[in-house]
Amino acid sequence: MRTDPAYRKITADEFLNMDFGSDRKFELADGVIVGMVGGTEPHAWVQGNIYNWLRNRLRGSRCRPYNSDMAVQVGDSQVRFPDVSVHCDQPPRLDLRSTTALPDPTVVIEVLSPSTAAIDQGEKLAEYKAVPSIRTIAFVDPDAELCRTVERLENGWLDHLFSGRTGIVIPALDLTIPHADVFARD
Repeated sequence: MRTDPAYRKITADEFLNMDFGSDRKFELADGVIVGMVGGTEPHAWVQGNIYNWLRNRLRGSRCRPYNSDMAVQVGDSQVRFPDVSVHCDQPPRLDLRSTTALPDPTVVIEVLSPSTAAIDQGEKLAEYKAVPSIRTIAFVDPDAELCRTVERLENGWLDHLFSGRTGIVIPALDLTIPHADVFARD
């Protein structure tokens, strides 16, 4: 569809106002609606572990974690649903009741799967790096039980490529989610 000249690319605002029902989930990539595949049990479990750990740890702070139900607009024609995102200094929750996408995430975390790993660590990584508010981008491989953190520095990005079993290092929040908690089985 991306190569069809008759297809009109849409904006993030148009996408966010569409009702897709509850059966499937979509993202917007370069103005094109893209269907998302369902995740596996290990993917869902690890995503839940990360979200729950952050929710407990960040309670009462100026930052709130969200799961993949909350969209992040990463450009005029890109809307993504990271597995976990953390937003700091947001308005009160009651003011966000009809919000479908939050701007300015501080942290985004993607749990990798074989079918999405290349897109997550390629196209999405580039999009996330272009968002000025994002300080930390993390990728988690539930099969190999490894974590990768990409951290914004004053003069560029520092990429900690799957460097052991430390866990998810989140310099932007001065936290590390321990490896054992990320991959806990029960």
